[in-house]
This record gives sequence, C-alpha cells and structure tokens, in this order.
Amino acid sequence: MNLSAILIVDDEPEFVSPLVRRLRKRGFDCQGVLDGVSALAALRENSFAVVLLDMRLPDLDGVSVLREIKKNWPATEVLILSGHASIRDGEEGLRQGASDYLIKPVEFETLLEKIRAANVGSPAGLLTQDNNINVLPNT
Repeated sequence: MNLSAILIVDDEPEFVSPLVRRLRKRGFDCQGVLDGVSALAALRENSFAVVLLDMRLPDLDGVSVLREIKKNWPATEVLILSGHASIRDGEEGLRQGASDYLIKPVEFETLLEKIRAANVGSPAGLLTQDNNINVLPNT
C-alpha cells in the first residue's frame, strides 16, 4: 500500500480540485472523484491509505460507501468530511469504521493533522523530525 495515497470523494468539484492540488504539493499521491461508484472503482484499481469521504453523494450515500470500503479494504482509513453535518451521521460513520468525522469547512492544517493521525506515512517534507506537520502558508 502506498502510505501517501489519498482518495478524495466529494460531489463538489470546486472543493475536490483545490484539495487535490494542495495535498500533491505536500507530497501526497492524491486522486479525486465526484461520486460513490467512482470511488469504489478507484479503490479496485489503486491502493489508498486514506479516503476523505463526503456523506452526501449523488449516487450512493456516504455510509454505504464506507461500509464497502471497510468490507473490501479494511486497512484503508476513512475520514468523513461533510458540509451537511449531523451528530447522527458522525456517530453512524464512526460506528461503521471511520477514523474521524470532520465538518466542512475545515482548516487545511487540521486536515493534515487528521491524515497523519490516521497513520498515513510521511511524504517527503510533510513531517518534521519531531513528527510535527510542516505547513507552508497560503499554498
């Protein structure tokens, strides 16, 4: 498994594209998709350490996608990242195996910390020797 590989699953291209670019600048191998079916197809073709998963997708709900991920790729960590947050959604996601539940908008630095906490490997330049995130401003 590529420990720096991240899959972003969100139906908002204006959210996915910039996030993919920012994570790639930090050395992550990052791919973005806009629906659940595409997410599952990407997982069948590639190995991802972490999936950032929106709960509301146009074709499948996030909990269904999360269940499939944990059933077929149990080593893959899932961070739920949703703009339509509810306590019930968060609790259900955590019950189904998500590592964390984040509400959009989320600070990029916070997201990087959560990715690290989900046991993603350290791409070159991301972590300092004392395991602190090395964040460049405004990138």
